[in-house]
Amino acid sequence: MLKVNEYFGGNVKSIALENVEGVATVGVMESGEYEFGTSTIEYMTITSGILEVMLPGEETWTFYSKGETFVVAKDVRFKVKASQQVAYYCLYV
Repeated sequence: MLKVNEYFGGNVKSIALENVEGVATVGVMESGEYEFGTSTIEYMTITSGILEVMLPGEETWTFYSKGETFVVAKDVRFKVKASQQVAYYCLYV
């Protein structure tokens, strides 16, 4: 079954699925700055656009563009900035 998620007043939307490969979401973000929390390890792949990311313990923003993946640890908070609309795929492990 698919589950639709909406965050930050509708500026971030995703559709979640669970199948033999695990739990994943595909989503989009409007331009803006957002902070997320994790409950599992997350592998986030950018599928369209460019996303700036500030992971825990880092002091500088890192740019990720189409086809690039970053990994976020379990039970942490991280920040992202989008200067334009961004699409992503997130795998939860």
